[in-house]
Amino acid sequence: MLKVLIADDHAIVRTGLRTLLNSESSLELVGEATGGYEAIELVGKTHPDILLLDLSMPDLDGIAVTKTLKPQYPDLHILILTIHEDQALLREALKAGASGYILKRAAETELISSIHIIARGDMYVDPSMVRTLLDDKVRPASQPNEPSETLTPREIDVLKLIVQGYTNRQVGEELNISIRTVEGHRANLSEKLGLRSRVELVRYARSHGLIE
Repeated sequence: MLKVLIADDHAIVRTGLRTLLNSESSLELVGEATGGYEAIELVGKTHPDILLLDLSMPDLDGIAVTKTLKPQYPDLHILILTIHEDQALLREALKAGASGYILKRAAETELISSIHIIARGDMYVDPSMVRTLLDDKVRPASQPNEPSETLTPREIDVLKLIVQGYTNRQVGEELNISIRTVEGHRANLSEKLGLRSRVELVRYARSHGLIE
């Protein structure tokens, strides 16, 4: 029996996954995490075979969690479960050490199948993302603006802390500025870069060498 841990900050998603996993005699649900740091902690406590990991979480994103866990638990199979049909994020997740990448709109049978596939040591990528990878080889993606051309040094400082999971209050304390000022910088980042979610900001920061 495969031991499975869920990590997703949306209760309704966890409920659906719990129901699905509990209906499978070959799978045992050993825990549920609501954030990235909790996921890391629970992996150490429950030692799952499979981690179903949401890509977008408020404290620590799935790619950062994967990078943290894989060196410590090389036998852990991580399946990224996400709404993001994004080729760049797929590449980042696999590079970080994920064993699979599946979209949340996938059928229940596909999810169960993907769990067993990665448990065998194989890799699983959502079929629609495979097509995206093939298309990318013949159609280069557009490149975002360089940060030096669009962002001020202070905005870059704020961006670096945001992608590390700092709250507005923590960013303010770290940079010795008010929360209102932090909120203003975040609004400017969103407007200049056209990026709304933290996952998008993380991807931008990584692609421009602002974080490792």
